[in-house]
Amino acid sequence: MAKEATKNILLRLDPVLAERLQTVASVEGRSVSDVAREAIASLVDQRRSDSRFSRLLEQNLARHEESLNRLRGDD
Repeated sequence: MAKEATKNILLRLDPVLAERLQTVASVEGRSVSDVAREAIASLVDQRRSDSRFSRLLEQNLARHEESLNRLRGDD
């Protein structure tokens, strides 16, 4: 069975938040990385169903499309 590839990310946390994260992980008998992955996955899932986020995404996509068109000389 092949191991799923992962990407390392450096994450800087406020010391108090880092301590709280460590406490959650310790109480649950899990790694800090595992708890952080779960929290990030939850945030991403929330954003996927957030209408405000969807509007921001659409605005960003339109802006980037305009920039690409200008770079190509399509204006």
